[in-house]
Amino acid sequence: MKVIPVPCLSDNYAYVLVDTEGKQVAVIDPVEPEKVLKHVQALGMELTALLTTHHHADHSAGNNEVAKAKPGLEIYGGDSRIPSMTKQLKDGEEFTFGSLHVRAIQTFGHTTSSICYYVQDKHNDERVVFTGDTLFVGGCGRLFEGTPQDMYDSLNVKLAALPRDTKVYAGHEYTNSNFKFARSVDGDNSDLIAKAVRCAALPITMPSTIGEELDTNPFMRVDQPALQKATGKTDPVEVLAAVRKMKDNF
Repeated sequence: MKVIPVPCLSDNYAYVLVDTEGKQVAVIDPVEPEKVLKHVQALGMELTALLTTHHHADHSAGNNEVAKAKPGLEIYGGDSRIPSMTKQLKDGEEFTFGSLHVRAIQTFGHTTSSICYYVQDKHNDERVVFTGDTLFVGGCGRLFEGTPQDMYDSLNVKLAALPRDTKVYAGHEYTNSNFKFARSVDGDNSDLIAKAVRCAALPITMPSTIGEELDTNPFMRVDQPALQKATGKTDPVEVLAAVRKMKDNF
């Protein structure tokens, strides 16, 4: 398995997912189709799937063009607002892409169309998750269509349960601004400080890992004393709500 990040628009990421065993390619959120399809063509492999993380146009607006360029392409998504969708996924639904195993994780909070795609390459014992605008490196998406409880469940129940070495590929390059905020509420976190320094020198900060996010992301540390102190709350969902509001106004 190989993942190719494709920077799009001002700070978005599309991804090309390569099944090196089965010689197939999938694309994730190809919002600039020409740019993404160039990578696919260079690989010389068949494009067989398109995975959409949510319906917002900066992630899904390329779907129709890709569908026209590749008739019969399977296009996955979380609800009827996904353009050109051929397969609507339920939480926990599983499917295969070539030799790779994919599980859909319904992650409410940012939108009610949000799906994270957990992909396993069992030949090489590798695993990745494409998190769209649910989980960012050092942050999470704004709560446009969900509640703090929804986002808590998505981040701290569902995604936190994935193996720590799962690589995280998020939908935007927000890392450095996220870390500036994170250090304002969790400033004594040595793991956070070290990662912020490391990422500051990188033009592309993907991938992170679930383990790193559990150690550094304030939205996944809502049970920690530092975040409770920063918010004046003790209930983890209330802490997340308070941290999200603080980030919105940062």
